[in-house]
Amino acid sequence: MTAELVRGQNHLLDRTRVEIRVAAGGPVVAGVMLGDAQGRLSGVEAVAHPGAPRRTGIEVPRQAAAEHRIAVDLDALPGAVHRVSVLLALPGTTGALTTFGAAAAPAVAVTGLDGTALARYTLTGLDAESAVVAVELYRRQGAWKVRAVGQGYAGGLLAMLHDQGLPQAAELAAEIEQAVGQGQARAVPAPAPVAAGRSERPVTGPAAPPTGDRPSSAPRTTSDDPAAQAPGAPTAEPTAAADAASETGAASPASPAPPAAGPVDYRHPRRRSSPAPPDPAPSPAATPSAPATVPAAADAPAQPVAGDAAGWSMEERLYNQVWGMFEDLARSVAAYRSADDFAASRLEQELDEALADPRNRLGTAADVARATAGDRHASLVMQARAALDRDLGQLVAESQVVEPALPPAFARWDSPVWHSYQAPQERPMALRLGDLHLPEVLDLRIPMLVRLPLERGLWIDSGPAALVHGGPDPEREVGRRELGSALTDGPPDEAELDRLAMETAVAIAARLLAVHPPGDFAVQVIDPAGTAAPALAPLLESGALPALPVPGAQGVASVLEGLTRRVDLVQMAVRHRAADSLPPDLDPAEQLLIVHDFPHGFDDRALTRLRYLADEGPAVGVHLLMVADRARTREYGPVLDPLWRSLLRITPVPDAHLADPWVGHAWTYEPPLAPEGSQVVRQVLGQLAAARRTT
Repeated sequence: MTAELVRGQNHLLDRTRVEIRVAAGGPVVAGVMLGDAQGRLSGVEAVAHPGAPRRTGIEVPRQAAAEHRIAVDLDALPGAVHRVSVLLALPGTTGALTTFGAAAAPAVAVTGLDGTALARYTLTGLDAESAVVAVELYRRQGAWKVRAVGQGYAGGLLAMLHDQGLPQAAELAAEIEQAVGQGQARAVPAPAPVAAGRSERPVTGPAAPPTGDRPSSAPRTTSDDPAAQAPGAPTAEPTAAADAASETGAASPASPAPPAAGPVDYRHPRRRSSPAPPDPAPSPAATPSAPATVPAAADAPAQPVAGDAAGWSMEERLYNQVWGMFEDLARSVAAYRSADDFAASRLEQELDEALADPRNRLGTAADVARATAGDRHASLVMQARAALDRDLGQLVAESQVVEPALPPAFARWDSPVWHSYQAPQERPMALRLGDLHLPEVLDLRIPMLVRLPLERGLWIDSGPAALVHGGPDPEREVGRRELGSALTDGPPDEAELDRLAMETAVAIAARLLAVHPPGDFAVQVIDPAGTAAPALAPLLESGALPALPVPGAQGVASVLEGLTRRVDLVQMAVRHRAADSLPPDLDPAEQLLIVHDFPHGFDDRALTRLRYLADEGPAVGVHLLMVADRARTREYGPVLDPLWRSLLRITPVPDAHLADPWVGHAWTYEPPLAPEGSQVVRQVLGQLAAARRTT
């Protein structure tokens, strides 16, 4: 099974002859640096690059291209070589890209010679960098491992080589640029844009988010509050020229010119969709001898298939398929709303023109003008709704196929997959944080997937403000029925919202525990008032939470002090590459800190530590989950605004406050609560506890 790596993570290689495959959003230069046990290079002869593509045990491509294959024979390397670092660089002024942040995140995969993927790493978070050390293969106690590095350099290739301690860095950088310039004409051209009828989708990285910080590709918020910013998902951004053309209306250089007039096609260019309606049949008067034709069976819409997307594994294909459905629904509804707005504006314009003449304002002429304009408006709306219903029908059918095939990390709590749950051996690539839907189709839920590990914390808003941005009444009633009797008749009061918020936090914590291998994830809770005990019962019963949190300011200080120490130690170990020197009492598991009833029990020192954990914790495995009333925290002034802005706001009840990264619809978010009366959370945590005891 392919290991999905994140920055700093390593994976054991079970073979010594491998290929390193690179896929980028544009032409890049690939090379390899051979270092000793401390990572030092012996000289320019320790670098394989387009000007010198072959070193002992290494062969790299001779030119810049969007895809590369690097051959590595670890057994053939000199005995002094302990590190094989793969570098990627943009080809200077001759390249189409100037920074890695201007295109899709590059992906690096270590495969066997037969193409079997062993480990994969997507280099997310790159922005102004033009050179990066992507991965390194290193020797440890006689075995070879691969580590995801992702160290970028805004100064380009020269800055990277300088950082490796090469005194001839400038000469080597110039030699590489010269070799790339000479081989540029032979570079493999980028593939032509995929036709609209094909079913391939781009392999996305995180997420982006969706687009704010990518990957992630979760939605972004549209609340007027600048703090209500969600991550840019799971990274489902268009990366090919055809995608950009579909958004801007411009034609792709590799595609035929569009017709001079006609409707705009908002459908995703890489997803299979229903065929366009056939052209109207010619009139018999025009072609009296033309026989009537019957559409071929091949023109019928293709049946949806779970995993019908690009990816290295079924999990990644399902992830990309869910994001493709998300984008398709966003664009289909955008087309419908645009057509509806056009019909309304045209109706108003026609009525104004018809009634501009005073002679048409009386008698039957005014009635005829109004009726004619109304008929045109109704016809346009019916055509737009028919197109939307066609797309929605296909998406609903696809959802009915995809939802049962989702693994536990992507599935709802009521999915049958939880009945056969077994503790995983490795962490998944993403987690379901809830569902999203639009008012045009209330019965179609799109899973809200965020990449793991979490790149930012969560804020579950337990105050009445959680209902301010709510959707229409029918939408809210659907969400109320889905939550069962957890919501009483009428709007929930403050105590009920607080209870639902803490139950949502426990449901998310249980999901995170369930999708990680036993012992790789732990939960800590801060509850100064001691009111969260009923909601914490599933965690206490399973042993995931050893004991109830210590109340008062003392409990707040002790937990924050321990986690701050952990972040400091791990940061130093990562910075100095001394992970083996961590103290034995340090828990290596990732930590989720649930803070309830914030800011009760917090002084200035505790608040400073909490903000430090929110900023620095995710990079070293400490994640924050706040359960608090945003309105109440405003009493403390702007000091809490940075904390609020750094977290993704979600709500314990259905609420329309999230936006997609393509057209900005206000999507209704529904929390991942288990069905009323279900024991699935307790059962899953119990099985996880049993697996933890056996391991």
